[in-house]
Amino acid sequence: MKIFVTGAAGFIGSNFVELALEQGHFVVSYDALTYAGNRENLEDLPNEKNHVFVQGMIQDQEKVSKLLREHQIDWLVNFAAESHVDKSISGPAPFVDTNVVGTFALLSAAKTHYESLSGSAKQNFRYLQISTDEVYGTLGATGKFSETTAYQPNSPYSASKAGGDLLVRAWFHTFNLPTITTNCSNNYGPKQFPEKLIPHIILCALAGKTLPVYGKGENIRDWIHVKDHARGILTALEKGTPGETYCFGGNSERKNLNVVQAICAELDRVKPLASGKKYDSLIQFVTDRPGHDFRYAIDDSKAQKELGYSRQYTQFEDGLKDTIRWYLDHFDWCQKVTSKPGVKIQYDWKTLAK
Repeated sequence: MKIFVTGAAGFIGSNFVELALEQGHFVVSYDALTYAGNRENLEDLPNEKNHVFVQGMIQDQEKVSKLLREHQIDWLVNFAAESHVDKSISGPAPFVDTNVVGTFALLSAAKTHYESLSGSAKQNFRYLQISTDEVYGTLGATGKFSETTAYQPNSPYSASKAGGDLLVRAWFHTFNLPTITTNCSNNYGPKQFPEKLIPHIILCALAGKTLPVYGKGENIRDWIHVKDHARGILTALEKGTPGETYCFGGNSERKNLNVVQAICAELDRVKPLASGKKYDSLIQFVTDRPGHDFRYAIDDSKAQKELGYSRQYTQFEDGLKDTIRWYLDHFDWCQKVTSKPGVKIQYDWKTLAK
């Protein structure tokens, strides 16, 4: 298939592009290359002759429409999003612009393109919206989110994602655009921008800096490896039913503190501190995030039953070890992506490289 991927130079998008190329698809990668989108994420791809990169904003409906037409796109997959909760609290405007207005522009371009198609091309076209478990709000000690859970977003980020998702729903029901929405739990794995918990803790630890943990670290997240998530998305495109939603989780709930402690234990094993101290001695509890959701967990039994979805990373700790090894082996990538203008995260790279 010919796939148009927005947010392709980001964390999840670039892992999906790699998988799609491995599977023989043609991919047009489209990304604005803001602070979390990096061309470095699209280097050394398989089957490069089937890959085209274009820089642009998803709000640019005319540009997107032209690309859909020129490349005769079969599937549009929207990864493009402002996604960092803390940033949405301090400055929500870009989240509304990208996640709501940008989604509207993509849907408008997709509708025009879809209506120009005929025969099998029209029958095969799909618009897939990548969403998050955060749109569902927060869970107590029991239960899991599923495709039937009502949306109750609690942060500017999740509210903006929910707004985009509802537009997607409306375009299916009103205009018959063949859309699919997927909601996932927390992703981890290679090429995740270091503002997120796991890579940030890894790099802070290696630099000998304090390891910040919100509140008492009791908040719980379900973790899915990014490569399992990418496989789920491709499966939804291949087998999913238009108008449906599919959830993808990792079946790996962990308290935030336990995730940080697991990173410390693995680093103690593979790269101990020269001082002889344990990495967990660097943990420091900090003021909790405003409105911090207590727990997320995903029930992905629908995807398993209807799509035949399964996870390759069934043990979180195994995936975490692979992730830590990737960051240890890619300091050059870490330095490049955090050295861009506007990126506030800084590490002592001389210390990290030792």
